[in-house]
Amino acid sequence: MSLIGRLIRRLDARRALAAAPLTLAVLGVAISASSAPRPETDRLAETVARKTGGDLTDQGLARLTSGWDAAALQLARRHDPRDPKATPLGLTPGWETLSLGGKPTADLGVSGIDAQKLNAASPFETGALRAVKPFAFTAATAEDRRRALRCLTQAVYYEAALEPTEGQEAVAQVVLNRVRDPNYPSSVCGVVFQGAERVTGCQFSFTCDGSLAQGPAAWAWRRAEAVAAKALNGHVARSVGTATHYHANYVHPWWAPTLTKLNQLGAHIFYRWKGLAGESASFSQAYSGKEPWIDEKRFARPRLIVAATPAETQALMEAAVQNGESLLRTVTIDGQTRVVGVASLGGRRPATAQDIASINERLRAFETEAPKPAAAGVVTMEVEEVGRPAPKAAPAASEGSGGES
Repeated sequence: MSLIGRLIRRLDARRALAAAPLTLAVLGVAISASSAPRPETDRLAETVARKTGGDLTDQGLARLTSGWDAAALQLARRHDPRDPKATPLGLTPGWETLSLGGKPTADLGVSGIDAQKLNAASPFETGALRAVKPFAFTAATAEDRRRALRCLTQAVYYEAALEPTEGQEAVAQVVLNRVRDPNYPSSVCGVVFQGAERVTGCQFSFTCDGSLAQGPAAWAWRRAEAVAAKALNGHVARSVGTATHYHANYVHPWWAPTLTKLNQLGAHIFYRWKGLAGESASFSQAYSGKEPWIDEKRFARPRLIVAATPAETQALMEAAVQNGESLLRTVTIDGQTRVVGVASLGGRRPATAQDIASINERLRAFETEAPKPAAAGVVTMEVEEVGRPAPKAAPAASEGSGGES
């Protein structure tokens, strides 16, 4: 072969290497500056070109990987630089920005940065996702249908109002998975309000912390209702499969290590039961079709406020309302301190006048400071309010309308 022919052949091989990162990631090949007459990279590139027929598109690479087993394919996808969702080793997204210096605390029920460390150090269990069938929404009456939609909308709104749509769909999926799980009630409202009548037992915190007393933001409610209706009509959130539990990424509940960690969407981490209980076949409970009537006024009152008598509890609430204060209180239950009471959008405490003044003061100080460069290893992110409609532009003033009125 002529010198020019050999150069062209080497160039084509290099191009094949550049276009097949997924293949090379699995085979562990690195481009070398070796002066050997026949580098391993050249032989590998020729093999890739031969099996793909020179087609280095996704279709060609699919032919190349058609004989691989599931483990090899999963390993390849983890290290595919073309996949923006690829997370090395199955760790929680954002793990590279956390400082894991020292051994994380083993205490359960922690929050804040300690919880983030524990969550990030706990990998997702690859291959644990299972397919789940669309929900068969066979409500007995139109009223049962209305109740189911409202209860599911409330769960999506109060649990994930500001989450991305995929995260809201996952929350709805968890509720419907529980409806079909024999461990839970067989109705939508029954699942959402399970335990809400007890002092310490609500499965969804918004049903017992007073969040329902706050009127929802109309645009966010419509968005949550659309997600709920879509789920009841058969949409499946495949990204969480048979998940029956979730929690925010800034807390680490005691039960997290006892379940199988599946995925993270937005601020929520999703889990399924371990073993057979988390398999699709275990979701065998039929939807009852009958939805219980929910006394929303009763559940809108926070029931975890410490007071000697009901009369004192009512007096505290009325005084707080008159003074424009938050109804949140700190209580101790089974040795754990919790903040409970009325919260606003997404379960957040309404800001007082003092809070707002303090925030404005800190903002003014921040705006006058020169921007600081990000620390080494920290990934900066754009922040946006997910799902909120853009404000409408003001109508243009018509000619001749500048006169005094």
